[in-house]
Amino acid sequence: MFVDEARITVKAGDGGNGCLAFRREKYVPRGGPSGGDGGRGGDVNMVATVHRNTLLHFRFNPEYSAQRGRHGEGSNRTGHDGVSIDVQVPVGTTVYDDETGDKLFDFTEDGQCWVAARGGRGGRGNARFATSTHQAPTEHEPGRPGDFRRLRLELKLLADVGLVGYPHAGKSTLISRISAARPKIADYPFTTLEPVLGVVELPDHRTFVVADVPGLIEGAHEGKGLGIQFLRHIERTRVLAHLVDVSDTGRDPVHDFEALMNELGSFSEQLTQKPMIVVASKIDAAQDTDRIEALRRLASERHLDFFEISSVTGAGIDALKFALAERVFEPQQV
Repeated sequence: MFVDEARITVKAGDGGNGCLAFRREKYVPRGGPSGGDGGRGGDVNMVATVHRNTLLHFRFNPEYSAQRGRHGEGSNRTGHDGVSIDVQVPVGTTVYDDETGDKLFDFTEDGQCWVAARGGRGGRGNARFATSTHQAPTEHEPGRPGDFRRLRLELKLLADVGLVGYPHAGKSTLISRISAARPKIADYPFTTLEPVLGVVELPDHRTFVVADVPGLIEGAHEGKGLGIQFLRHIERTRVLAHLVDVSDTGRDPVHDFEALMNELGSFSEQLTQKPMIVVASKIDAAQDTDRIEALRRLASERHLDFFEISSVTGAGIDALKFALAERVFEPQQV
């Protein structure tokens, strides 16, 4: 089960209380104050890991609490600090404050660590308040409470290339052809119900990651089909490959392209500004060449590169793969 959004609460440990105590030892008639400080509360840390690829585990365990600090004791003994805990999240997770909506942190690399809730400071014991003129203080402090937060986690898969297009445009077949991914392929709408990642390897052993994003149709921003719930997964991509079915299905390839560009723009205007390649798919089943030429002219007008492929026969696959790699590995403009 693929889960890409979750809500959790994190509670850091409270600080231990400072101690009120006086030394009472034989042969020490003026022992003085001896209350120790409280220990510091533990932190709740969030750590990115490549060994998780979903937020499913947060559905079953949404509350995380660190250990509180021990109270101070007599004889100037400081309480133990509370034990911190690490909460593992997949690389690509973005953390938001669930109450304000503010973006707090973005995990983009394996091993990144962020303190989600900081433990409270331990209170001071009465020994801390002794002075030359105040030799028997009774003041002592309670521990400070640890941070408490309600967080919303949003997972955005890390991929170099995003495949977009109508259902049946051939995205799943293409990703199975150029990578080792084996998505479900069948002749009915919304065969792919969750994003699929595939790793493409080049002859020089360089690799890049391709993401197949499902469920995008005209009206998706209004909740039609699978809606736009998966479009966040292509926000991090460097290149978009827009697959358009040019086989004899009765659909207009130009209309399909323009309709989905509107859907991308309704979700985020930045998606429409990404480098894009237009791909005419299923050319093996295309009898009307005018459909292909109309799409080619549209791509030319928008100054977009155009490729014709057939994932069944393999026509144009290598050229498309190397074109994608060229755009993935070219230096990014700052």
